[in-house]
Amino acid sequence: MNDNRNIILAIVLSMIVLFGWQYFVAGPQMERAMQDAELAQAEQDELNSALSTPEQSADGAPASASGTQMFEDRPSAIAASQRIEIDTEDLHGSINLTGARIDDLELKNYRETVDPDSPVITLLSPANGPNGYFIEQGWVPASGSGVAVPDSETEWSVAGDTATLTEETPVTLTWDNGNGLIFNRTIAVDEHYLFTITQSVENEGQGDVALFPYSRIVRQGTPQVANFFIQHEGLLGVLGDNNWVGRKYHDIQNDGTVDFDSTRGWLGIADKYWGTTVMPPPETGINARFSHAVRNGINVYQTSFVETQPALVPAGGTVSQQSYAFAGAKEESVLALYEQEYGFDRLELLIDWGWLHFLTRPMHWLLTFLYGILGNFGLAILAVTVIVKAIFFPLANRSYASMAAMRRVQPEMKAIQERLKDDRPAQQQAMMELYKKEKINPLSGCWPILIQIPVFFSLYTVIFISLEMRHAPFFGWIRDLAAPDPTNIFTLFGLIPWDPTIIPILGTFLHLGIWPVIMGITMWVQMKLNPPPPDPTQAMIFSLMPILFTFMLGSFPAGLVIYWAWNNFLSICQQWVIMKRHGAEVNLFGNIASSFKRKPKQADSSPKA
Repeated sequence: MNDNRNIILAIVLSMIVLFGWQYFVAGPQMERAMQDAELAQAEQDELNSALSTPEQSADGAPASASGTQMFEDRPSAIAASQRIEIDTEDLHGSINLTGARIDDLELKNYRETVDPDSPVITLLSPANGPNGYFIEQGWVPASGSGVAVPDSETEWSVAGDTATLTEETPVTLTWDNGNGLIFNRTIAVDEHYLFTITQSVENEGQGDVALFPYSRIVRQGTPQVANFFIQHEGLLGVLGDNNWVGRKYHDIQNDGTVDFDSTRGWLGIADKYWGTTVMPPPETGINARFSHAVRNGINVYQTSFVETQPALVPAGGTVSQQSYAFAGAKEESVLALYEQEYGFDRLELLIDWGWLHFLTRPMHWLLTFLYGILGNFGLAILAVTVIVKAIFFPLANRSYASMAAMRRVQPEMKAIQERLKDDRPAQQQAMMELYKKEKINPLSGCWPILIQIPVFFSLYTVIFISLEMRHAPFFGWIRDLAAPDPTNIFTLFGLIPWDPTIIPILGTFLHLGIWPVIMGITMWVQMKLNPPPPDPTQAMIFSLMPILFTFMLGSFPAGLVIYWAWNNFLSICQQWVIMKRHGAEVNLFGNIASSFKRKPKQADSSPKA
């Protein structure tokens, strides 16, 4: 009886504890968590609604929601507003005093083409012109507070006499909301591409004010991208436990909005060689968002964050907040410097090093190191090829030795094929016994090709994405190792004034320069070191491979084609020496000559009537 009573008492006490915990502890905690989540979502939604992006007017010309006049060209849009000039070692542009946006930026040291007189790269442009692209910081008031904060139409004033933003002279902008709050924004820039934005709010009113700092990047229109699988172009960031996150333009068009709540890190927009990011101080909590909207036919992309902790401005006090913006060339050394000096989390991932980053980054380092010695990236590529050959020489030595052994036992192989031509299983068994007896690995000949694949791919990635390779010349007609060979045999190297690449379907394969042809010839000569396979189908496939690869590499970067041609030449020399050393007969010139001889017709052995 007592046991039953104790059990019942224990159950009742447990229920009291359980419901008491739920009512007094867990319930309020869950309610507060839901309120916090709703507040964070409301803040982000309020940010999106408050920061309206430019739309289009009924006639199709872009127009902002407030009726700001739009312009058909960039210079007119810049000239239409008061501005503070930006002039540094690497940058030139201006800050728009309407909205205090960084929306006019050019990269002094980079041009559109290899022509030294071509226009410099334009990175940022005003929202009221074509292809608007800008960076903006500001404040979002706490939900329901009704505090007047500066927006995209606010006319800021310059505090002091500074007329130009340089590395030595930051500029301070100011705006009074007329209700007791004075907003100041100090913008500094270093000698490269990093802006430091310090926002402060002075409260001359009677009550405390809570404001949430935000930063955003807005891009109007979808830029032309390479759209190649080895490189990301579009919205991206490194966001705490989410690690690297990215959405290509077509992906975010489908997703619409992607939120990353209560995280840390940075986010921005990356082009092939250029990039923009906004960054709070390291370890600052943020709610981040990727978003896309269509404003009367124009795609508008945005990356933005709102800090999770508000800045509480007491009556009679001042509060300041700092953030950073990167806008410039994706120079690996500069990004590494910022990461080390400021503590930005994995900022180097603004450069997409690809799947084989553990090979790609060392390859990039080696190429730039050799460039520092040789003074030419083309020569650096040739030197890297020699180094790779030396590293893999032991493996290639065993492979070519096995191939030489196969050449040596070829008469026995032919005898087996003749003797057992009607019994394929027995023929295969005899071949395997011969391989075992002579210690030959029939697959060893594949290794020299297989080990080149990751090296080739990592080098291709470096040449494709590396800013240092852009517009890097070689010798002669190669003025840009990152671009295809500009010559074309189908135009007789420019003598025929037409562009065969515009032909539908086939045009892609009708750009064939001198270096791809050299590469194809070296590949064909390398294959002629060995006699053709006895099987006619295999022989035909092998004979077509050089032609196929020649056309495939016609549109590849010239640096990669030069690498492959030089690699083929070194392989020919290496294989010749190794096979000679192992006693195998190398009849290269005989094999080449036999390729041009007409094959005798096989006699018809069928009985005649």
